[in-house]
Amino acid sequence: MKKRSFWFITVLMTVALLGVFVMQLYYIREAYYLKSQLFDQQVNQTLANVVKKIERLNVADHLNKKDAENKLRMLQDSRQRALDVKDLRQQFAQESELRQAEHESQIENYLNQQDSIIRVSYRKTNLISESDFKSLSTPKPSISGTRLDVEMDAIVDLNSLNLKGYSMRTKLVSPNAKTFNFRTPQNLPDTIRYLVSDPLTGNPLLVGLPKISEDLNRKFKRQDEIARKKLELKIASLGKDTFSYTRLSVVEDVSKELQEVNVPLYKRINFEVLGTLLKEELLTHNINQKPSYKISLAKKDSILYVEASNGKQEFLPENTYKTPLFGNDLFRDPGTLIVSFPNKNSAIVSNLSATLASSVGLLLVLVFIFSYTLYAILKQKKISEMKTDFINNMTHEFKTPVATIMIASEALKDPEVTEDKNRLSRLANIIYDENVRLGSHIERVLSIARLEKGELKMENTEVDMNDLIIIVLDSMELQLQKRNAIINLHTNATNAVVYGDELHLSNVLYNLIDNANKYSADVPVITIATRNTSKHLIIEISDQGIGMTKEQSKRVFDQFYRVPTGNLHDVKGFGLGLNYVQDIIKKLNGTIKVNSEKDKGTTFEISLPL
Repeated sequence: MKKRSFWFITVLMTVALLGVFVMQLYYIREAYYLKSQLFDQQVNQTLANVVKKIERLNVADHLNKKDAENKLRMLQDSRQRALDVKDLRQQFAQESELRQAEHESQIENYLNQQDSIIRVSYRKTNLISESDFKSLSTPKPSISGTRLDVEMDAIVDLNSLNLKGYSMRTKLVSPNAKTFNFRTPQNLPDTIRYLVSDPLTGNPLLVGLPKISEDLNRKFKRQDEIARKKLELKIASLGKDTFSYTRLSVVEDVSKELQEVNVPLYKRINFEVLGTLLKEELLTHNINQKPSYKISLAKKDSILYVEASNGKQEFLPENTYKTPLFGNDLFRDPGTLIVSFPNKNSAIVSNLSATLASSVGLLLVLVFIFSYTLYAILKQKKISEMKTDFINNMTHEFKTPVATIMIASEALKDPEVTEDKNRLSRLANIIYDENVRLGSHIERVLSIARLEKGELKMENTEVDMNDLIIIVLDSMELQLQKRNAIINLHTNATNAVVYGDELHLSNVLYNLIDNANKYSADVPVITIATRNTSKHLIIEISDQGIGMTKEQSKRVFDQFYRVPTGNLHDVKGFGLGLNYVQDIIKKLNGTIKVNSEKDKGTTFEISLPL
């Protein structure tokens, strides 16, 4: 990727990100404006609802007060009526007692009068009891024609008696001694019995005298009925005068009271109820801010009540809302409810929390995408540069053996060379060695390609790594001798057998030892050591070469990456060796670490399961 294109794309993405950021700011501003309007509408609606409830509560208080007064008055009237009814009934009872005494007096006169008639009309007049009357009135059986008792000739009922020109209604002068005195009729039977003698024949007769005549009985009943009806009329007259009221009359009275001009405003409002209603209505409209509010007169600059939320009685114009309390009043001061929100902006912002969160989230996503895109572009730029270096290195690596083969081939065409068998053999060996070198490079590139595609097949067997290290060092003997490398070998692992592909493990060791040899500025000093842990074999390959920085150590296993060699220009390679080493170790379930310090050397540590 060209440098100019890279910067063009970067600038374009930056401008796009800034444009999105500006749009988000504009959107947040518009959302804040709309939320502010919505907040104002909610507060105004809240105040309107509170005022309506206060007016209804005022009317309801008047209604309840008037209703309670009327109920109390009704209760008092009812109690007074009950007392009056009680007095009338007591008076009726007293009159009934007097009337009963009068009736008994009349009955006494009636009985004495009838008694005098009987005594004048008959002889041998005697009062008998009811039991004697029953025994005398029952017929007696006779024995041998002889009567046991005297038989009654007749039983006379005075109701139908008419003897010697006298009737029961005839008034006679009673004898001086009265047979029945006062209150005696109370204990008399319904019919009084007499045993008398017939004045003509002298035969005994039974005479019955009713305790009270039908005329007197009807008279007494008529008097009692008249007295009872008088009592009922008096009680009914008490009921007609009792106080009564209806809901309509109460409403009319309340309406008249509400139109009174001289009722002060503070008597019409319950301040505690007002505060409670205000808080409830604000919560209903999703406003959690605690407001400051006050009540003042509309026609005068006079404050009746103040409730401050933050201790400061400051009502800023931009945070304050007003509404009349009793707007329908024509003659009285309606009063004004003033509400202020000291933290209005924070309330609006809190309502914007979801919008702000989504905007911030979108910005974070955009920043992440922007960063990731830049990272991907930079990575692709680096990969492109590394691929270019790889192609250049590969061209250089392939160019040298091809040129050598070409020169050797041209020399073989010379007749003088063909006649010299030693020169011919040497040229043939050169061609063979360079072909092997080309094949080695090609195989390395193909192995990396197969690793990336997952097509590399591992033929795993038991491998003794101590023996394999010695074999690899033997194969590299000439290469190491060219630089007079010093090899320190410490095969301290008592159990060095692992399960893996011997060819690829030898390639791993070759790459690491080759790097230690190539990246040493002076005489290479290479240390190879093996040791055991509980379940793993540890292989360490160290050198005292040019080393690496921390940043280089992090990228040393990346594909195509090559550590800069400073003034060394003879270090050859494709940047594929350590990437290949890492992939092989991972396929064998092992790990590889690097520990390096600039100008002091590098140590690679391989851990493989036993």
